[in-house]
Amino acid sequence: MAADIKNIVEFIAQALVDRPEEVSVNEVEGEQTSVLELRVAKDDMGKVIGKQGRTARAIRTVLNAAATKARKRVVLEIVE
Repeated sequence: MAADIKNIVEFIAQALVDRPEEVSVNEVEGEQTSVLELRVAKDDMGKVIGKQGRTARAIRTVLNAAATKARKRVVLEIVE
């Protein structure tokens, strides 16, 4: 199920950016929480974050809905 959540984040990010081939999502498993590290091209960073972080917040909302359904706790970090 974690792979599904990872694929959701990757799909959304690729739809937002100009260079989708540079999108990568890395999962770091913790004991209770998984961290998804989203990496995009430097010039696409603003597109993923959005004005005042609205796009990033929306991605996190979708992520939390999917994670809740899977009974997991997942955190999204947008990494440069």
